[in-house]
Amino acid sequence: MDLFNPHTDETTNLLPKDGTVNYYGKLFSRADSNRYLEVLLDTIEWKNDEAVIFGKLILTKRKVAWYGDSGFEYTYSNTTKKALSWTPELLELKAIMEEKTGETFNSCLLNLYHSGEEGMAWHSDAEKDLKKNGAIASVSFGAERKFAFKHKETKETVSLLLEHGSLLVMKGTTQTHWLHRLPPTKTVSKPRVNLTFRTIVNP
Repeated sequence: MDLFNPHTDETTNLLPKDGTVNYYGKLFSRADSNRYLEVLLDTIEWKNDEAVIFGKLILTKRKVAWYGDSGFEYTYSNTTKKALSWTPELLELKAIMEEKTGETFNSCLLNLYHSGEEGMAWHSDAEKDLKKNGAIASVSFGAERKFAFKHKETKETVSLLLEHGSLLVMKGTTQTHWLHRLPPTKTVSKPRVNLTFRTIVNP
């Protein structure tokens, strides 16, 4: 099911079952979205993502950064990252996300996709460090990109377009039952920055 021109209503669950996904649409004006994109590109400590696959270290073209409350560590793809200290802009955005969603977050994983040729394969954010069934607030700045969900058992899919300055929230049992991905595309040449505000369980 494609939802490329939805009437934006954050109370609507985009998933037919087994989880909850709400799309808030554009939260920010175009000017504010452009400002955040520019600041994030310039001030975040971007690094190529690392993954260990079959014992081999792989570096991605996509760049990542991990920020959060002091001392947090987060492990995925067999690599462990330690949280950097919040920047003023990230704290601003975190406060806005918490006000909009009624949730609290203590960390943020950022992804920088330089163009549409960079994407993310099917996966779910269900690492043991994350709060089980906790909310993940996904904020997008830059190029509009298609985003897709696939049910782990039925293979049913749901797709939508993530706009510049928009918010998508995944919560409940979404990560247990659904995969999601950012498919690559050759039609997009501009960068996109995605921020996923999360809750890490205290060690």
